[in-house]
Parts: sequence; C-alpha cells; structure tokens
Amino acid sequence: MRWEGQAVDSEDPLALPGLSKIAGFVRSTRTPEFAGVTFHEVLCKSALNRVPARSDMPFDWTVNPTRGCLHQCTYCFARRTHEYLDFDSGRDFDTQIIVKTNVAEVLRRELARPSWRREHVALGTNSDPYMRAEGRYRLMPGIISALADSGTPFSILTKGPLLKRDLPLLAAAARSVPVSIGVSLAFLDPGLQQRVEPGTPAPKARLDLVRTIAETGLDVSVMAMPVLPWLTDSDTHLDELFGRLAAAGASRVTAGALHLRPGSREWFLQWLARDYPQLVDRYRQLYAGGTYASKEYRQWLAGRVAFFRSRHRFAGPARGLRGGTAGRDRRPAGVPPAPSASRNTAEPTLF
Repeated sequence: MRWEGQAVDSEDPLALPGLSKIAGFVRSTRTPEFAGVTFHEVLCKSALNRVPARSDMPFDWTVNPTRGCLHQCTYCFARRTHEYLDFDSGRDFDTQIIVKTNVAEVLRRELARPSWRREHVALGTNSDPYMRAEGRYRLMPGIISALADSGTPFSILTKGPLLKRDLPLLAAAARSVPVSIGVSLAFLDPGLQQRVEPGTPAPKARLDLVRTIAETGLDVSVMAMPVLPWLTDSDTHLDELFGRLAAAGASRVTAGALHLRPGSREWFLQWLARDYPQLVDRYRQLYAGGTYASKEYRQWLAGRVAFFRSRHRFAGPARGLRGGTAGRDRRPAGVPPAPSASRNTAEPTLF
C-alpha cells in the first residue's frame, strides 16, 4: 500500500529522502537499545489500508502501525514497499523504521464512520506489530481496543513473544468479536534461524508463545513459512516441526515454499550466495527467475505437508493435495537431493 493516503499539505525540506513526501513527519530518533536503527515518527492521516482487488489475500483491509521491520528476514516479501519511500529494500528495510505514533486514534475515528461495515482487518502483513519496537511505542493496545469496541473482527500474525503482554486484552476482545492469532515459525534450528532471520526471537521463544496463547484458551495457528528448498524441506524437519507445534497446542498449520518476489529475491539470493553458495544455481534453476518454485516442487511439497499435517492431527485443507508415505522423501524429476551443505567456514546444523 502506497503512502498517497498519508500525505497532508506540506513537505519538510530537511527530512530524509522519501520522508519529505510525508507531511506529518515528526522526528527521527535513535536509541542505544536499538543500535544502528533509526525510527522515523509520523502522524498518519489514515490507518486502514484497502488491499488491492487483484490481490489473492483472504482479507480486504489491513492496519500497519509501522513500515520496515527489525526482524531482518532475508526472505520478507514486504521489502519492496520501502522503495516507495526512496529507501532501499535491503538494509534500509531493516534499519529505517516508520512509526505511525497516532495510528490507534486515527483508526478509532475511521471505524466510527457510518460507512464502515466491520469487515475483517489483518495485522502483521507488512511488518510485525509485535517486533521489539512495540515495547517502546505501545501501539497495539489502542489498536486492539479500537477494533473490539467497534465490533470489527481482526487477525494478528507475529513472530513476537511480546504479544503475551496483550493476551488479557485479546481474550476480552475475543468475547465480542472474532479474533484470530497466528505465530510465524518455520525453523527449529537456532543456527539456521539466526542466519536467515537474525532479528527474530528464537524458535523456543515462539514455541512458548504458541503454548501460552493456547493455555489462555485462544486458538492459535502457525504459519510455518517459508519452507526453504534443500534446507528445511526434508521429512525429518517437517515431522519434527509439526510434532513440536502440535505439542505446544497449535490448532492449525500452514506451510509452503519460499516466494522470491522482486525486492526480496535480490536480498535473499545475496544471503544464499554468502551462506550456502553451493545452492545458488539450484535455486536459480528451481525458480527460473520468477517468484515461485516450479509447479512440480510445489506439488511435491504440498503432499509432504498434507501427510505431516494429518500425522500430527492438525485441522487444515488437505483436499486436493497428494500425500505420501512416511519416510518416502522422493522429490520430483528435476529436483535433486541437496548437495553437501558445508559452508566456507563451519558446517551448519541442518535437518
């Protein structure tokens, strides 16, 4: 979603590139707690973002209290949105964070309009609403209250255990409106996790988050994405991941292969070349310069996911997917098994 709706009437000639386009820009600030990160605080004019009609997202509205993300996920599909502010989709996305400090107040006004039809609103689509900066700005309690008070159903997707702080508020909201909570967790190996998404909480912390949400009595689904070809797509890994998610109390799991959209593709392949250079040619062949892995690979992976979803008794859409037999990790033609995964330095821990 672009920033046209945020513009007010003036430009700040002293603002950083891109920020001069956003009237309502208040200040840029740094703090020792977030070394190397600059927070650009703005007063937004609108909070609700309409999802373009051409999108295949299962919702029509989002709220993004921030832009850019401290999680530094190499694969993040939202990276390119930072280019609309004349920031780059790589390092700037990780370190130049836009914070809409008045987002809760603006959202409450928008939800009070007679034209608002109380459609589902999704949070966590462009940046994580519970990244560490939420502890500093505390935007989510006001957002949750505004949505619940207006009778608007909503969902949250996060990697952040900070969500635990707001569980009483979320439980109260769920008594009046449908509330969906999702936790993103695709990697169990802390070594790999810290290489591919270095700013995120450890897998154990996110498993504990799933468990705590479930113990509160709220349903919690897990987005086990992205599955990385030749790194996290083995039967051993999928079986362990789904098993530990089931033990933690997750009610549903969604999993699928890595997407390489423009903006994230370049950043991810740069990381891959640095950490797993022996896989670069294989990824280029598998993705053929596009966003998605080959159809054959996606069908094969869908079958494995369906099998392990059933094995660990998760609810989920298995219809139309081709399952397999336990232990038969047979990849489609043209998708060979992984080569030796040794790096130029130490051998990584793989599944």
